[in-house]
Formats: sequence, structure tokens, C-alpha cells
Amino acid sequence: MQLSAVIRRWSGQHARAAISSLGRMRLKPAGSLMTGAAIGIALALPAAFLVAMDNLESVMQDWGGAPRASVFLDSSTESRQQTETAGQIDRLEGIGAVRLITPEEALAEYRDSSGMSDAIALLEDNPLPPVVVAELATGGGNAAIDELVTRIRELPSVDTVRLDREWLERLGAIVELGNRTTALIALLLGLTVVLVLFNTIRLDIENNRREIEITKLIGGTDGFIRRPFLYTGLWYGLAGGFIASAILAGVVMYLVPPVDRLATLYGSDFRPAGAGFAGTLTLVGSGGLLGLAGAWLAAGRRLSAIEPP
Repeated sequence: MQLSAVIRRWSGQHARAAISSLGRMRLKPAGSLMTGAAIGIALALPAAFLVAMDNLESVMQDWGGAPRASVFLDSSTESRQQTETAGQIDRLEGIGAVRLITPEEALAEYRDSSGMSDAIALLEDNPLPPVVVAELATGGGNAAIDELVTRIRELPSVDTVRLDREWLERLGAIVELGNRTTALIALLLGLTVVLVLFNTIRLDIENNRREIEITKLIGGTDGFIRRPFLYTGLWYGLAGGFIASAILAGVVMYLVPPVDRLATLYGSDFRPAGAGFAGTLTLVGSGGLLGLAGAWLAAGRRLSAIEPP
């Protein structure tokens, strides 16, 4: 037999198995839809966590450039001393750009950003201290940054030094924890999808037990009988992946307006991103693979136990 004929026969068998499995699913539309929806919800949850972590990492990359130190001076520091202290900080090795924010400038910025101009007008004294914002250009890592911050703290008129890196490190720790949590959730819900498909295919096999016994009686192999059940698991998994993608897209669209408003309040042009084309393909493909795995386990276990009378 020629190779082309073998390939045509093999592809024809798979096409018939795929079509017959779809026809079998159409006979029970409500049950098939519920199974696909359950798989979709199980896949959507870890996918949503993963998209959230990707967006959070994107925020960190946007805001996590060179670390900055906010140097708060004593409130009683005079204007000349403020300028001198800013100059001393600027001359330190490892310091990039330096900006002095006087109490008057700080109060004006706060009034413009907070919208509390009427309340601020009632203040008798300006409660805000002068601040020197210094960009740290050192490339020696955390140890060099800590040493530089210590030298800044020793300067006269310096009250407090707050390093922007600290909240970025906390945010990074949260992202790492979130990624690990997402991996655990994905593993658990992936196993849930496999178990759902295992039980679904097992029941499907039991409902067709008589047909399977007759097929084995006339010489049908386990591989031949298993094939339509594997395609059933594949269709369920792919359907669940598409449903999960739709759920995820809906969630992202629902959250875009409030996230945009929040980003605007912080002066950022950040916009939340969805799974994208590659992420959607990965989600749908993962659903299909999990469906195949569940169907393979169920078919391999049950078909070996069924023998013709």
C-alpha cells in the first residue's frame, strides 16, 4: 500500500472520529454547554491572575527607572540654606538630577492636584517642608545606594530621607508572591479541568458501553474506539478555552475605565492590557491539551475494562 493511501486512510479515520464526536455533543447541547462553561471558568481564573501580574510588572517597569530619594529638610531651614543643601547633594558622587521644591511650590502643587484650594486658603502657615528630589545615578547596587543615602542624611538641615526604591521592592515582592500564587492556582484548576473531563468522558463511555462491546466483538481495537472520545475531550477543552478568553476580555474591558481614571490621578499614561493574540492562543491551546489529557485517562482506564460478552 502506498504511503499516500495510508495517510489518506489515517486522516479519513480521524476526520470521521472528529465529526462523530461533534455530532454526539450536539445531541446534548445543554450538558455540553455547561461542561464547556465550567472548563472556561476554571481556565479564566488563573488567566486573569496572570494578566493582572503582567500589568503590575508593566507598571513597575514604567515607574522603576533610576531610584529617587526625597530629602525632606527642616521646616525652619531658610531659603539660602535650602539652596546650599541642594547644591551639596548635587555635588555628591552618584547623584544625577537634583530638584529643589520650596514649601511654596509644594503647597501650590498640592493645591492644584488635590482640588482643596478653599481649605488650603484657610491655613495660616505653610505646613509643608522644603524637599530636595535627587535622582540616584549610582550603579553599584543596593549597597552603594544605601551608602549614598547615609551620606545625604549626614548633611546639615536634612530631616528625613525617603527612598522610592523601598516601595518598588515591596511591590516586587508582591508581584513575586502573586506569580507563585497564580502558578499554584493554575495547577489546581488545571487538575480540576482534567478531572471534569475525566468524569465526563467516563460517563460518555458508559452510555455507549453496548456499542463499544459490539465494536470490540467485530475486531475494533482500543485505539479505534478511543479516538472519538479523545476528540470529544479536545472539543470540550477548546470550547472552554474560547469561553475563558471571552470572560477574560470582558473583565479587562469592564476594568479599563476605572484603571484609566486611577492612572490619570497618578499622572501616568498606563493602560491595562489583555491577554493578546498569543495569550489567547495559549489559553485555548492549554484548554485543548487538558481536555485531551482528561479524555485519554478516562478512555484508557474504562476501555481496558470493557470486553465483549
